[in-house]
Amino acid sequence: MNAYRAKPLRYPWPPLLYLAGIIGAIMAGRFTALAPVPSPLPYLLPSIGFSIGLFAVTLDIWAVRTLMERQTPVFDTGCARHLVTCGPFRFSRNPIYLAYTLFTVALGFITGNAWFFIAAFLALLATRILAIPREERHLEARFGYDYESYRKRTRRWI
Repeated sequence: MNAYRAKPLRYPWPPLLYLAGIIGAIMAGRFTALAPVPSPLPYLLPSIGFSIGLFAVTLDIWAVRTLMERQTPVFDTGCARHLVTCGPFRFSRNPIYLAYTLFTVALGFITGNAWFFIAAFLALLATRILAIPREERHLEARFGYDYESYRKRTRRWI
């Protein structure tokens, strides 16, 4: 593998993609509202949304804290110093992206704006195409067999 392909990302794509998705969902909801998310009880879906949102924020904080404790860059633009396989990384290779996705879905439940579900899917898809392959090549080049072993035993999302 050549050195260029093994470099980390140049831009922090995932946070930008999810932020763009959230802004896009807000704008789309203002201009072209989809049918609201149906709810049998008026506070059921917002309660589900707050629960998912709280879980997403907790997962994100846990993952960021785990990376910081291991002195590894949080943003994927920095060169990984250590292969982190503990904390939420035991369950998911991408817990921060999972948290971003869940938070965007939570906003859909809280606001009743179905555009957030579309935005979450599109941001997840764009992250899968733009960021994850490059990150995986970088980690494979840096950590070799250890990363391959981790990748085989740990799912990408959940």
